[in-house]
Amino acid sequence: MFIEPSYQITSKKGWIEVICGSMFSGKTEELIRRLKRARIANLRVEIFKPVTDTRYHKEDIVSHNDNSIKSTPVDSSLKILLMANEVDVVGIDEAQFFDAEIVYVCETLATQGVRVIVAGLDMDYLAKPFGPMPPLMSIAEFVTKVHAICLVCGDHANHSYRIIADKSKILLGEKESYEPRCRKCFTEGMKKRNRV
Repeated sequence: MFIEPSYQITSKKGWIEVICGSMFSGKTEELIRRLKRARIANLRVEIFKPVTDTRYHKEDIVSHNDNSIKSTPVDSSLKILLMANEVDVVGIDEAQFFDAEIVYVCETLATQGVRVIVAGLDMDYLAKPFGPMPPLMSIAEFVTKVHAICLVCGDHANHSYRIIADKSKILLGEKESYEPRCRKCFTEGMKKRNRV
């Protein structure tokens, strides 16, 4: 479990935390946990998500376990800089769906003394690095990789296996579209799919 470093309002030392992993691994759950703890510590918190993510709620960030927290949907990562005024902590969910400027936004906020907590898929459904997540992980002070359980064999899963026939790079979906798989079961599934 990630133990948050001490954030002292007087020192205003910022940093970036990235929570990554596959679908159903608990990324959003961990993001919500950290943000709620920041609020308990009386820190000023702002939370953002991509405007395109409307799976559970138009505005709230909602985990697969139905935990939720209010957020502000934005259509551009640069808008986060405009809206994150006088805050101690910024939370960002589904970072893989943001434009490349999200890296600049996170670095700018951290340099200004803000604790930035980012959650997102590290790989797409083809097991390729997803959007701005690799550069975010490389500049972060803390990276937490969480794992789901493989629905085929029960081992640790770090891949999001798409179970429907759709080749779009971005396909918002849940259990009807994806399942978590370990490397072996993911690879076997992709081989079968490619033979069909």
